Order: sequence, then structure tokens, then C-alpha cells
Amino acid sequence: MSAMEIISWLFIIVGVLQAVYITIDVVRRPQQMMPIMNVVWPLTGLYFPVIGLWAYWKLGQNKHPHHHQHEHHEHHEHQNKPFWQSVFVSTTHCSSGCSLGDMIGVPIVVLTGLTIAGSTLFAEYAVEFVLAYIFGIAFQYYGMGAHGKGSPREKLKNAVKADTWSLIAFEVGMFGWMAVSHYLLFAQPPEPSGAVFWFMMQIAMMLGFLTSYPANWLLVKKGVKHAM
Repeated sequence: MSAMEIISWLFIIVGVLQAVYITIDVVRRPQQMMPIMNVVWPLTGLYFPVIGLWAYWKLGQNKHPHHHQHEHHEHHEHQNKPFWQSVFVSTTHCSSGCSLGDMIGVPIVVLTGLTIAGSTLFAEYAVEFVLAYIFGIAFQYYGMGAHGKGSPREKLKNAVKADTWSLIAFEVGMFGWMAVSHYLLFAQPPEPSGAVFWFMMQIAMMLGFLTSYPANWLLVKKGVKHAM
């Protein structure tokens, strides 16, 4: 096993353990104001080793297990959270929907043997973008909760408006790293059956988070997305 494979397995195992830990914790102490965050935080832990767990402890963990107590606590923390933290949580929300689409998209391309212009990478781009858009809008729609106003149709329209630019910003970072990994870093592109491929995907998702953060900052600042 090469050094790169060892590093890859280490990051993947840390991500999986974080996701399991956060899942157990949100089952024990679920968030009531925004239930979709009970899905968002485990996904964040999965692709964001160390920082994802720290962010959950610092910004996401419900420390009051009783229903009325923790609902009031969540509302209080939301009101007093620094702006950069609100944007960070908003970005985890967007990035988790995108990442879920990306994680599902790769196996679909592999199993179907799909290519575009003879390239599996282009096929991954297309399938992952569509799935990321679907999951991203769904996460945004259900994440509105008490913040959402109007009919379901109006909420869906607002979800599309809120998620589109942040999703594009995420995929710029993610797809950019996928291209670097595919064409520049290795003599042969990593195979989806190997740990190195998924480590590269972890890095791509982390970079997607970073490129999406400024977009979320502007969207929250302008009121297109609500602060979390």
C-alpha cells in the first residue's frame, strides 16, 4: 500500500467515524427548529475531517435535550450567532446537498458506463450537477422551516433562487479539483473503486465549500438566503 493510499484511508475513516458519531448525537439530541440540519451535519462530518466535527460541536450541537428548552436555546443562539458563523452554517447546508448528489452521481456513472464525448469525467460533471441541484434545492426548501413564507410553490421558487448561485460556486471548486486530480496529479486517474479517488473527492468537496462560502455570504447579506 502506497503512502497516498494510507493517507486516503486515514481521511476516509476519520470522515466515516465523524459521520457516525454526529448521526448518533443528532438522534439523541435532534434539532427541532431546522430538522434538515440533522441530515446536514453528518454529511458535513463525512467529507470534512476534523473541521466538520469541530463545526458541529461549536455551531450545530444541541446541548439541551428537552424539547421546549432546546427549541428556545436554538432560537437564542441563532439570534446571537456572529454573521460569519451564520454564513458558515448556511454553507454547510448548501454544501451537504451538493455533496450528497456528488456521492450518488459517481456510482451511477460507474454502473451505467456513461460517458460524454468519450470522457467519464464529463459524465460525472453532468450527473453530479443535476443530482446536486435536486438535493440542494430540496435541502434549501426543507431548511426554510419557519423562515419560509407563502405557498409551497413560492417556497420552491425561493429555494431555487437561494440555492442556484451557491451551488454553482460549490461546483466550481469541486469540479476544478476533480479536473486537477483527473488530468494532472496522477499518471492514471484514480479509480472510483479505490480509496485515493474518494480522498480526492473529499478534497474537492472541501474546496467546493470554500468557493461557496463567499457566495453564501453575499446571498445572506442581501437577504436572498436566511441566516442560520
